[in-house]
Amino acid sequence: MSRGYSGATGMTATERRAAISLAGVFSLRMLGLFLVLPVFALYAGHFAGGTPLLIGLAIGAYGLTQAALQIPFGLLSDRIGRKPVIVGGLILFAIGSVMAATADSIHGIILGRAVQGSGAIAAAVMALAADLTREDHRTKAMAMIGMSIGMAFAVALVLGPSLDAWIGVQGIFWLTAALALAGIAVVVFIVPHPVVSRVHRDAETVPRQFGRVLRDGSLLRLDAGILILHMILTAGFVAIPGVLRDHAGLASALHWRVYLPVLLGSIAAMVPFIIMAERGHRMKSVFLGAVLVLGLAEFGLSRSVDSLGRMVAMLWLFFTAFNLLEAMLPSLVSKTAPAESKGTAMGVYSSSQFLGAFLGGALGGWMLGHHGPQGVFLMGAGLACLWLAVAAGMRRPRYLSSYLLRVGALDDGAAQRLAARLTQVRGVAEAVVIAEDGVAYLKVDQRALDEDALGEFSVAEA
Repeated sequence: MSRGYSGATGMTATERRAAISLAGVFSLRMLGLFLVLPVFALYAGHFAGGTPLLIGLAIGAYGLTQAALQIPFGLLSDRIGRKPVIVGGLILFAIGSVMAATADSIHGIILGRAVQGSGAIAAAVMALAADLTREDHRTKAMAMIGMSIGMAFAVALVLGPSLDAWIGVQGIFWLTAALALAGIAVVVFIVPHPVVSRVHRDAETVPRQFGRVLRDGSLLRLDAGILILHMILTAGFVAIPGVLRDHAGLASALHWRVYLPVLLGSIAAMVPFIIMAERGHRMKSVFLGAVLVLGLAEFGLSRSVDSLGRMVAMLWLFFTAFNLLEAMLPSLVSKTAPAESKGTAMGVYSSSQFLGAFLGGALGGWMLGHHGPQGVFLMGAGLACLWLAVAAGMRRPRYLSSYLLRVGALDDGAAQRLAARLTQVRGVAEAVVIAEDGVAYLKVDQRALDEDALGEFSVAEA
């Protein structure tokens, strides 16, 4: 969690509008990416050359271009502005959607999906959110954007099968193009325009920090974890729609009847474990337990392809573990990363997530073609076991929060002296003052923190 000291008690109207509208922009884009996830594997075989491998590549192709371009687009937004990059990214997404909608081969859909992913606006959206919010409310804005992604995923799983029955997958691609255009309208007419854009180390990638982040073994474990998690998820959706239709006997238009209760039940089941992890300071044990359950659910899916009841039970178990891990991993990155490198750490983490989607689609398609759906699920179980082995060596996380303090213009010597003084404040575990930013990046224990003492070092934001 990132916080700062300002004395303000709530978000301003402009900050609320920025957070809600940017969450809307991001959710529209992610909804467009996710809508085909629960149905595409059933549809792509109608194309000439639609092998399982190519189907998997079409499902995950967006992840490769997204992973490759989101950090460069974020850095570009520092130079030419946030909104031009976001609008340009949404135009690319719309073009990719039209390419996929009008394609007459699986190769054309793969290309369209790759172009969709090239509209990589995640980093630019986060940077704009940081420009439009004060330090002490930035976490709320980021949380709203994060929740919108989860909601988009859930809505897509439930809505996708119904839309497929109504307008077909080609129609879904046309709809995603329309969603991208709606996102552009939101950016142009609703999202506030920032008075000043600056680099925010808590929300953006700083190239000079790549080396430090990539040498951190604890962060690399978390990056590997999100990569594997999304490999398992995407590979699963290469196989799950076909299993529900061809093995369990459920018509594709009715698949939402599985996804809706499974998702609602999994969210209800994960909440007590989130509370136990955060408030009970049992994050490592809950985390490792969730990875173990993920692997068991994948193994259970491999043994349940001919039983709808067992499939539903295993999918509930899978999504309970998945949602729990999806919620815990960003928190662990925030707790693990140095306060001044949090934005860079999150950028690498996010790129790893999208790369996992690409690899999962490709490997899932290959496994489906050679070993059937059971092979896909057993691959997922094996990946979870690998993740469990990697994660077992993680250090117990420190229950510290990121905290930003605007301290004004300083020279390097004054910044070092101030950092030393800040570490003497009760509840401050680490302090780094970046002279060029005029910001102190802290790691603090919220339960012990003396905020009044910190407030004496704060200056008003320009």
